[in-house]
Amino acid sequence: MHVRDSSVIWVQVTEAELRIEDVAAWVASPECGAVNLFCGTVRDRSEGRPGVTCLEYEAFVDQVEPRLWNVAEAALDRWQVLGRVALLHRVGTLSVGETSVVVAVSAPHRQEAFAASSWCIDTLKATVPIWKREVWEGGADWGLCAHELSEVADLAEST
Repeated sequence: MHVRDSSVIWVQVTEAELRIEDVAAWVASPECGAVNLFCGTVRDRSEGRPGVTCLEYEAFVDQVEPRLWNVAEAALDRWQVLGRVALLHRVGTLSVGETSVVVAVSAPHRQEAFAASSWCIDTLKATVPIWKREVWEGGADWGLCAHELSEVADLAEST
């Protein structure tokens, strides 16, 4: 397992706006020719819930940030050519169009950057306990579906 190294891993849970340009600049490095940046934004609908007006995210930072570190470290172990990994998530009330999550990965080549960032967002969504409350025209509801990272790995290996 990779040593926790803040020079190659940036994780953060914050109420502040996620500044995409700052994340892109931080993740870039001279030895990497590819930066892949994924931004999740609040959309105006969800399955069976038209007219979403906002999302409310809650998280226990003391539990979430270590899980984000685990995801970043696992990505660095899986793709050892990666330069840097950034995983940032907002909490609080976000309006339609605001960025709720940013995953950024640098690598020498695009294939690894694409694969690693895709894996990171999928694993983050599956393993990091962040509660999301959707508010829409017909009501509001909470949801959470996070599992241990080892459980997700077990599921991935069995498919």
